Amino acid sequence: MMRKARFLSLSLLLFVFEQALAQGGGLIADGAEVVEIRGGFGFLEGPVTDAAGDLYFTDIPNDQIWRYGADGEFEVVIEPSNNANGLALDLDGSLLICEQNAQRITRREADGSLSVVADSYNGAPLNSPNDLWVHPDGSIYFTDPRYNWPDGPPSQPGEYVYRISPDRQSVEALVTDIPKPNGIVGTEDGNTLYLASTETNTIYRFDIAAGGSLENRGNFADQGSDGMTLDERGNVYLTWLGGVSIRNPDGEEIEFIETPQMPANVGFGGSDGRTLYMTARTSLYAIEMNVEASR
Repeated sequence: MMRKARFLSLSLLLFVFEQALAQGGGLIADGAEVVEIRGGFGFLEGPVTDAAGDLYFTDIPNDQIWRYGADGEFEVVIEPSNNANGLALDLDGSLLICEQNAQRITRREADGSLSVVADSYNGAPLNSPNDLWVHPDGSIYFTDPRYNWPDGPPSQPGEYVYRISPDRQSVEALVTDIPKPNGIVGTEDGNTLYLASTETNTIYRFDIAAGGSLENRGNFADQGSDGMTLDERGNVYLTWLGGVSIRNPDGEEIEFIETPQMPANVGFGGSDGRTLYMTARTSLYAIEMNVEASR
């Protein structure tokens, strides 16, 4: 009887532990706190970390793209940046850049030069590319609202979500009826896309169909977000009022990380991939986690 009782007790503990993991328990490292890595910037966005562990982010009003190296050194790598906003890594690790003021998406080549990936739709310039995500097949999904750059009215008839084909030869508008589409991210299996609207204060979820079209739109969370990221458990990190809301794949909030300033974007990095970086207005913040980014 004692052996059976011990076995049941151990089973119960394992069940509780598994349930805690499923609900997001233990996401933040024990005793970890939000720390300011560096301040004094204009308005930060676009954190993304490459295979070498170097973090890239944008300072939009100061027209710069920065690198925070794995060695702890800061360096401006692109200036002017055309008021670059969102960043992403291409499948080969190259940096993809949303250049708002130039109304285009560019790619930083190995020699440091920039090549244009997309700059128009239906013969007219893009509005102002904001954020982007690379699908496992090489296609690029991006948002194109108009905020501050460039001056003047939008050049497109609406603020759309686009898909660039895997061969990078065509641009297709996929979502045309959600105002101010902003943050965008997809799952590592390429089956699900999340989209934030800063006007409707809603996070939308789509199924990505064969051929790249979006289907079965639904409301994932009734809150706004600027940038977003995913962790290896499929949890979605949303930047909004007061900090970072972490929601499980069912849309339930399971953690909240308070930040001194309202964060604009969020991304994983660090030597083991388990540092969560937050670009929050004029400062770069970080907190140690027990999870890493979705791949």
